[in-house]
Formats: sequence, structure tokens, C-alpha cells
Amino acid sequence: MTSPPAAAGRAPTFVPVLALAGITVSLQQTLVVPLVPQFPRLLGAPAADTAWVVTATLLTAAVAVPIVGRLADMVGKRRMLVVCLVTLIAGSVVAALSTSLVPLVVGRALQGLATGVIPLGISLMRDELPPERLGSATALMSASLGVGGALGLPLAALIAQTADWHVLFWAAGGLGAVVLAGVLALVPESAQRAGGRFDLVGAVGLAVALVCLLLAVSKGGTWGWGSATTVTLFVAAAVVLLAWAWWELRTRQPLVDLRVSRRRQVLLTNTASVVMGFSMFAMSLVYPQLLQLPTSTGYGLGQSILVAGLVLAPGGLCMMAMSPVSARISATSGPRTTLMLGAFVVAVGYGVGAVFHGSVWELVASSVVIACGIGLGYGAMPSLIMAAVPVEQTAAANSLNNLMRALGTSVASAVAGVLLASLVSEAGVPTETAFVVVMVLGAGAAVVAIAVVAGVPRQRPVARTAQTGPAAAAPEPELPLLRGVVRHGDEPAAGAVLTVVSTDGHQLGRARAGEDGAFSLLRGGVGRAHLVVVQWRGVSRAESLAGTAGTREIDLTEPARPAAPARAAVPG
Repeated sequence: MTSPPAAAGRAPTFVPVLALAGITVSLQQTLVVPLVPQFPRLLGAPAADTAWVVTATLLTAAVAVPIVGRLADMVGKRRMLVVCLVTLIAGSVVAALSTSLVPLVVGRALQGLATGVIPLGISLMRDELPPERLGSATALMSASLGVGGALGLPLAALIAQTADWHVLFWAAGGLGAVVLAGVLALVPESAQRAGGRFDLVGAVGLAVALVCLLLAVSKGGTWGWGSATTVTLFVAAAVVLLAWAWWELRTRQPLVDLRVSRRRQVLLTNTASVVMGFSMFAMSLVYPQLLQLPTSTGYGLGQSILVAGLVLAPGGLCMMAMSPVSARISATSGPRTTLMLGAFVVAVGYGVGAVFHGSVWELVASSVVIACGIGLGYGAMPSLIMAAVPVEQTAAANSLNNLMRALGTSVASAVAGVLLASLVSEAGVPTETAFVVVMVLGAGAAVVAIAVVAGVPRQRPVARTAQTGPAAAAPEPELPLLRGVVRHGDEPAAGAVLTVVSTDGHQLGRARAGEDGAFSLLRGGVGRAHLVVVQWRGVSRAESLAGTAGTREIDLTEPARPAAPARAAVPG
């Protein structure tokens, strides 16, 4: 497969920039956790109102992610990445200058709009990196979601204890500015464009459904799960979501292509993302409370919030360290195996925590094991998604997957909140049983993820490992599924991306044309070749391969033609 020279040269620099962008955005989730108990005093507002400092970010993030993903496929991924980072910086400045509740909530809402950075980074990597670098890079970018969350708590606690709380937001804005400068200097713009119109009706419908659902989930414990407000929000979310799905299936250019999203590989991976998101967040809710409860309870460890954050910090580093391991396992055994292995490790980690949680080091060990499993699983999810969606829908598909993880964390917060509030001791604090039950639920969610992923179709490994030893013979070179030249009149279509799709809609292979327009596309899936889709400078073209592939010359100025007799054809 031909790699673009620019991508090959920039890969060592723009991959760390995108990963840092992901960590910076995910930091916003835990940025205010140390301050939540203090906000009523700091802002002079009731605790029920100051909770919106957290809720506002959750709501805007859920709404923004799928919309930003679709816009990125239409107008450019780097362009929308810059928009997200500018929004993050603006929100941080507004929050840093605030002295009352309303401007702080507005700033936090703006910060939430930047959550689309992680799926955008993964999509840019798919467009710009050569295949041998793609697996490890996307695994690192995907893991940055957990890394930032784990590292954010101790950093925020340290700043909150040693400086004015506004410094938290100035630091977030400064880090955002550094990342923005790196993106502008080092990250290339993708040539891929889906074109078409933006589905405004679909965007509004999805926004209304998500806001109703997440408000009910996040506020149900405060308002009462059986209250009229909570029930009405759940019913409204269900009705609007059904109407939205009806619209998306009938509009020509939907916000989310549900026909692609309901493919078994995409659907099951997104389902697994929900339960894995539940598992990841359960640890963040339980372990800090166990560490901070007084020793007089008999199970609390009497530590400060800074120590509680430091206990979770090694897990964040382990998530990052596991990203190349995740890529290596996916390369040899396939991302399906990696995701199942990650879920198994998470279940083991929660099992250890449920049994052994009487000392700081036991919780450190348990959190590290859980984090390693999350790093493995999150690293594999983008590979499963991208192998099953057309290249022009990469950002939207990754954004939807990111949204599924966020829904999982929201449900974890609600379920854990109910359990910890209902199972309390005479002193009014959660009992040891409550914490153990939440950890068991985290393990159970991971087991459910294994069962869900078991239904994902088996794939060829991303890459083959070389044989060694005397029995290793030189492998026969793999014949290309499709090769040839793509041009636009007399001009070579340099950098054009070609994707071959099977008769059942799955991607069989993908390549990028070189400077002379030549391309060679190797098979990356199982099935009979049906279409070759070409994307170049906003031009989209599909040609029939009629079940075979071989050599093809494509002129984007001419009408699409049926498949010509293939030379050196490779059977589908």
C-alpha cells in the first residue's frame, strides 16, 4: 500500500500531538472533582445548583461528539479539530474569569464541546498514517481518554490544595493553547471529504434525545427515579430517539448512517463500548471514596484526596503503556481477540479489588490491573470500527463509538450513586458492602463485554508476524486485490484514497495513490469484491468490480463504468 510522503515524514511528530490533544480534553472530566464539595461555598450557591458544573460538560459533550464527527467528514477533520481546541480554550478562559455559578457553567459547557477531539484524532490517523503505524497510533489515541481522566484527579487535587481554584482553568487553557499550536504546525489536513448537506433535523433530534436521556440518568438520584420529571425525560428520550431513527433511515444524507451502524461488527463493538465505559468509570467512583473514608469505619483508609488521586495515577500511565501492546496483539490475533482479552483483565482487576481492599497498595494493584485491561480494550475498538465502515464515514463512526463509551460512564455514575446512597451505615456513609457490590458490577459488565464481543465476526489479523527458524520459508508475495492508476483528466490524482467494498458492504482493502496516481491495494478482509470507491479533493466516485478485481485505470472526469475484464484477477 502506498503511503503519502507527508504522512510518513510527519508521523513521529503529529501522533504525539494528537495524543496530547486527547489527554488534554479528557482531563476536563476530572478537572473539577476535587472542587465539587467546595463549590457551594466558593460560588455562594446551593449544592444542587453547583452540580451543573459537572452536568453541563456531560450534556454538551454528548451532543457535540456525533455532530462534530459528521462535520469533520464533510469539511475536514483538522479544521474541526482546531474548532474544538479553540472552544476548549475559550471555555477555560470563561471559567477562569468566573466568580459566580452561571459563567462557570457556561465555561464548562464550552469545554464539553471539545470532546470530539479523540475520535477526530483517530480518524486523521486513519487517513494519514501508513498501515504499519496505524494500529499503535490509534490505540494510543483511544487510550488517551482514560489516561487524562486518571491523571487529572491528582493534578487537580494538587493545584486545588496549593493555589486558587481559578488556576485549574488557566492551566487547562494554557495546555489547550500549546496543543492548538502543535496541531496548526504539525498535523496535516485529510484530503477525505464526504460532501453533501448537513442533517440539521437529525442533529436537533439526536441532541434533544441525548439531553433528555442524560439529564434523567445524571439527575434521577437527586430528583427521584420515580418523580414526574425523571419519568417524563426518559419517555421523551425514547420517543424522540425512535423518531430520530425513522428520519435517519429515510434521509439521503443522515447525521449517523444507521445502515452502517447496524452492521454486526459496528453494532456489537458499540454495545461493548457502553459496558466497557461502565467498567472504567466504576473504579473512579469507588476507589477515591474508599481511600478517603475515615479509618474509624473499619474499611476506610483515611487518606487525603491528593493521595486518592495518586493511587489512580499509575493506572493512567499503564493505559498509555498498554497501547502498543494492544496494537501488537491486534496485529497477530485480531482486534476482536484484543478487546475480549482486555475485558477479561478488567474483570480480574475488579475481582481482586472486591476481595482485597484493606490497604492502599491493594487498591493500587487492583486499579493498575483494571487500567491495563481498559488500555487493551480501548486500543482495539477503533480498529474494529474502522474495518467495518467506509473511509468517508470514519470520523462520524468513531464519534458514535466515543459517545457509546460516554453513555456507559454516565450509567455507571447513576448506578453507583444509587447503590452508595442506599447502602449506608448508621454514620450516614456508604457501607463496605456497597463498595464491593459496585466492584462486582464492574466485573460483571466486563464479562458482558466479553460475551458481546464474542459475536463480532472474526477478522484477519491486522498484520502477520514473520516466521523464524529453519522451517520458515520465504512467503509468497501477496497479489494485490486491485492496482492501477487514478487520474483526473491528464492530471494524476495524487493522494486519492481507494476503498474496495465487498458485496455484503464490508471493506476489503484500502490504499492511497502515489504522486503519479498509481496504487496497489492489498486484501484486508474476506468477501467478494463489489465496488471500488475513490475519494480525491472532494470528488467521490464508485465503480463496479463485478465480483472480480485486478488492474484498473480510473479517470475521475469520465462517467463511472462497469468493471472491465480483470487481468491477474484475484478471486473474491
